[in-house]
Amino acid sequence: MTILLTGATGYIGKRLLSALIRNGHHVICCVRDRARFSPPASLQPFITLYEADLSTAGALDGLPKDIDAAYYLVHSMSASTDYRQTEQQSAIHFRDALARTSVKHVMYLGGIANEETLSDHLGSRLTVEQELARGPYHFTAFRAGIIIGSGSASFEIIRDLVEVLPVMIAPKWLNTRCQPIAIADVISILTGSLMNENTFDQVFDIGGTDILTYRDMLLGYADSRQLKRHIWTVPVLSPRLSSYWLYFVTSTSFNLARNLVDSMSVEVVCRDTRINSILDMKPIGYREALKRAFTKIENNEIESSWKDSSISSNLKIRISDFIQVPTHGCFTDRRVASIQDRSVSLARIWSIGGETGWYYGDFLWEIRGFLDKLIGGVGLRRGRTNRDSISPGDTLDFWRVLYANREEGRLLLFAEMKLPGEAWLEFRLEANQLIQTATFRPLGLAGRLYWYSVLPFHHFIFQGMIDAISNPDIREVKKT
Repeated sequence: MTILLTGATGYIGKRLLSALIRNGHHVICCVRDRARFSPPASLQPFITLYEADLSTAGALDGLPKDIDAAYYLVHSMSASTDYRQTEQQSAIHFRDALARTSVKHVMYLGGIANEETLSDHLGSRLTVEQELARGPYHFTAFRAGIIIGSGSASFEIIRDLVEVLPVMIAPKWLNTRCQPIAIADVISILTGSLMNENTFDQVFDIGGTDILTYRDMLLGYADSRQLKRHIWTVPVLSPRLSSYWLYFVTSTSFNLARNLVDSMSVEVVCRDTRINSILDMKPIGYREALKRAFTKIENNEIESSWKDSSISSNLKIRISDFIQVPTHGCFTDRRVASIQDRSVSLARIWSIGGETGWYYGDFLWEIRGFLDKLIGGVGLRRGRTNRDSISPGDTLDFWRVLYANREEGRLLLFAEMKLPGEAWLEFRLEANQLIQTATFRPLGLAGRLYWYSVLPFHHFIFQGMIDAISNPDIREVKKT
């Protein structure tokens, strides 16, 4: 079958794409920015790429007509303050475009909405569901709460909180109940329901076997990691203070933290779980979902991460708009070093960031990340998805990968930290040389003052970094 997949660069979309192709389908991947889309070479023969911003009317006018089924997995949460209107318009544009195709079945993954009072986020998810259901096709909606898996936002936030804080003075919403579901079960439900007439024109809640409070989930994680953690809940933390609490301790952006806190005050427990009987499946529990996530991380097999989507950033950029590094009106720090072993230098470049660090003055990078968090930036906590592979669109701490070609020996990064301007960092291997270039395009006087204020640190940081990458005899600098 020919399947239309929106959100193919997102956390769920990346995993669903692989599953659909394994099941023998051809997938039309609808993405906002084709430069972010970098599927494995083994999948590319089974993919047709279609670039479109669903929030723009007419963006889907060129969509192929011979579509059998479609998945709607896009959202705009944290992208802007008016995301509810954006999400509704995107759903309407999608619905109207599909009405001009031969599509028979449309599936949507939203949020559990069983309570009378919903957060803005859950209310928006419900509105999208209602708009999509009005189309001239069979429609199936799946409502999920917390999704647990390697690289999922929920798992990463839980991990950050438990690993960092031995004692937590937490908001009262930690006593709210939820029903987490493993990412593997989500993918099984999405694929198993494809063109399944028993699921047509229905809405299902999907969840695991456990109903837990958020406090239970944190302590369950701690127990799985054999960590002693103590949690006390207090009623005095306002939603805004709770959002700051999540933002500073975890890798989430503030906008995302704010929307998550609003949703965490609403109980998300399944009521209609008939899908398990229809598909003859038994979802796994929370502890088993954690165990599988740990295994994926230990084996460096994280297929996708929420951090690689634009939702993890405070910036809404198109990678293709920044691949060409400007020269006019820019400051540059360009350094060249001879390399002794291309393969070793290449491996170091492709391992940079995350747990590896930046090879020199890591404590200075950490200070910069902390300062970035203080002024509303992303900080360093995002790390990287995979220890030794890099693709366009990935995050490397507070950088976004714009271009990565290992055979060519070129890696280009764009800064997503708070800056009075725009910054690029490029590594390029040519012949027996490594060329490392930092470029900064200042915004007004503040940008120029910023560049000169950090200039004294550049000599040590950038020179130490290029030396460690280019010379295999230089010892790895110990992290501070």
